[in-house]
Amino acid sequence: MAASGSAGVLGAAVNVSEVSAEDIPVTEKEKGLVFLFQGDSITDGNWGRNIKDLNHILGHGYVFAVGSRLAADFPNAGFVFHNRGISGHKVTDLEDRWEKDTLALKPNVLSVLVGVNDAGANIHNRKGKYDTATFEERYRGLLRQCKEANPQILFVLGVPFIYRIAGQAAVWEAWERWERELPPLAEAVKKLAKEFDAVLVDYPAMFERAAKSAPLNHWTWDGCHPTIAGHELMAREWIKHVSVRLPFLKKYNYN
Repeated sequence: MAASGSAGVLGAAVNVSEVSAEDIPVTEKEKGLVFLFQGDSITDGNWGRNIKDLNHILGHGYVFAVGSRLAADFPNAGFVFHNRGISGHKVTDLEDRWEKDTLALKPNVLSVLVGVNDAGANIHNRKGKYDTATFEERYRGLLRQCKEANPQILFVLGVPFIYRIAGQAAVWEAWERWERELPPLAEAVKKLAKEFDAVLVDYPAMFERAAKSAPLNHWTWDGCHPTIAGHELMAREWIKHVSVRLPFLKKYNYN
């Protein structure tokens, strides 16, 4: 974000040159934002399917870390948080439940992390496998539906990732195929982020930086699913990048 100011997702400008990061307000247009997180098991985090059980509602992962932080630090903003990630899901699975689990929730900020199961379906010759072009077109269709429902929606697209971790034989044995199958899907996500003016969160780049300070198995226990440390990094990375579009998140100063 430029020092002279930036526009929020709903068009509210903040002159950040005149205030400290801690003082950037939640604007009236940003109050009541609905944040929805979609994707697979990394997002799922075993979130509570009983919507009355608010003790478990966002699950145990980066979604919880983002939601709890914002809800506690901006208690008067009226933010709403939903987790609808489902373990094992591919972009076609999201497509099957998009009306109920996305459009009906009317998100203002939609965060999506998907792709590793799509690659895995091809690698392991599972039912429902498809190529990169299909992945991209189906993903594009989902975003278009949201854009038609709310032209002001802010998309946050996460780049999928996987790593070789000692003891995880399934990934090691198919590593050459993972190296072929997943990068094209990651590139498709980056392409869509540009096309839809989305915030791109490059989780692979983040984990590669983190691996310089501690082994990868400190951040992801099986090469795909993060540890508690990895989920915390994901939450910080999410907030850092989204703060470019929602300036009040500069409060956290994650550089």
